[in-house]
Amino acid sequence: MATKNLRARLATDGDVGAGNVLTTLLAWGERLAEPVLTFDTACGGHAAWEPLTTSDLDRLTRARAAALRGLGIRRRDPVAVCAATAADTALTFLALTRLGAIPALINPGVAVDYLVPYLTRLRAVGLITDRAHAQMLAEHDTGTPLLADFADLAAGDPDAAGDPYVYYPSDPVAITHSSGTTGVPKAVVHSHASLFAAIRYRLALPRPQGSERMLSAMPPAHAAGIITINLAIANGGEALMLSGQDGTGTLAAIERWRPRSVIGFSATWPDLVKAGVADADVSSVALWWNTGDCAHESHIRQLVSLGSHETLGPSGRQRVSGSVFVDGLGSSEMGHSHFHIAHTPQTNRYGRCIGRPHSFAEVAVFGPDGEQLPAGEIGELGTRSPTLSLGYWNDSAATYRTRFQGYFLTGDLVYRDEEGYYYHLDRKVDTIDLGNGSQLHTAASEEAILRACPQVLDCTVVAVPQATGRVVTDVLVQLAAGADRTADYTAPIAAALEPAVAATLREVRLIDDSALPFTATGKVRKFVLRERHRAGASR
Repeated sequence: MATKNLRARLATDGDVGAGNVLTTLLAWGERLAEPVLTFDTACGGHAAWEPLTTSDLDRLTRARAAALRGLGIRRRDPVAVCAATAADTALTFLALTRLGAIPALINPGVAVDYLVPYLTRLRAVGLITDRAHAQMLAEHDTGTPLLADFADLAAGDPDAAGDPYVYYPSDPVAITHSSGTTGVPKAVVHSHASLFAAIRYRLALPRPQGSERMLSAMPPAHAAGIITINLAIANGGEALMLSGQDGTGTLAAIERWRPRSVIGFSATWPDLVKAGVADADVSSVALWWNTGDCAHESHIRQLVSLGSHETLGPSGRQRVSGSVFVDGLGSSEMGHSHFHIAHTPQTNRYGRCIGRPHSFAEVAVFGPDGEQLPAGEIGELGTRSPTLSLGYWNDSAATYRTRFQGYFLTGDLVYRDEEGYYYHLDRKVDTIDLGNGSQLHTAASEEAILRACPQVLDCTVVAVPQATGRVVTDVLVQLAAGADRTADYTAPIAAALEPAVAATLREVRLIDDSALPFTATGKVRKFVLRERHRAGASR
């Protein structure tokens, strides 16, 4: 069947979802010999960087499913999976969903201080992990027995896998976790239908350029990683999934694998700039695709000046220099980015604009008393969509606390303009009321600094209310290559800020990444920084 017709069939078949894309293609006899996924490590007799076909994925998945069945795993069993490689994450997810079990995917970068309470609350029937994590957890009682390591699963007999589970749309298909910027990550549960809803939407549209060869620089254990797996299988293209997400490794993979598109989080793009993307060969890239938090203008502008993309000109389709950057806003709970905006070298709508909502999302801006706000007024973003997660695993209180009038409250402060474009200012927990109608939005302040100060590659604004009621702000700065490290950047940074915010400025300090506490997905833990600076440990 032609790719276009197959995509349409997958889009319109209501039985297809996040738990059975692979087994559906096998049952239909489609794309069996086509490459769909590539990993950066060896797996199941396949070398690293060797593309796997649909049939290869099926065989490797059935081997792991058979081993899991032998361990007693059955439908609805939540199984924790913490893998160091993209291959082990993806293949174990596919194997568990084949059984109808619920893979609880955990980013291997989660610190043990957060991993232990997370596992304890998860109450999975068991844990599948690597030797390093097993040793790290050995001295902690999480109530989660170690089931096997990944080598044990790979040795299973594919012919003993049994028939695949038959999914119902509301069946739980995976548990992923939030970034954990304020503490222990929250366990987010997705359904068969919800985690495929945005893929179904995309399959019904013309396939965008770049999607035929995608490089994923996102954590494979994230909801976005699961979407990447299924999108690659369903979309008629090939995806490379990286095990690590550092800028240097990602840039090397771009030069080696020559993707047409690169998918990442907002932390991906400054990391690429730090790694020297301007001097690398990224000419193959037509599309940069961001999800999670929205990206910064200064990083977007550097990326869209590189690569090349096709456009429709007077003489037909032609390739022009420069690439496209698709930005938006999403989260684990949202199941997919709910907004989109495309930047090119010729566009100029920035200021933390996250674009307009996708057609599958209905959004509203809520005031403090639950009233829906008109254009121009700042409030909390609420969204409802078939992509939304079912809630938080083993935490109904948090689930219902974030639901209001059928909307999921994202915790983001936004406003929309008269043209229907939305703009992101900050997370609610990171915003500080300065009084007299002024608020300090840390993310918006960072955007202003990066836009006004080209010497600054990245920055973090730490705003701390003191016991006296005064607010003090420290700006932690990472300089661009070649910038003068002996210069005092206080004056230009203060000038970039709103006057009420600039009045709180206490210190501008040059740092590197080692000075910042990051989550496993690369987000800065501003809560931790505030506590450090509140305690006076600013150095």
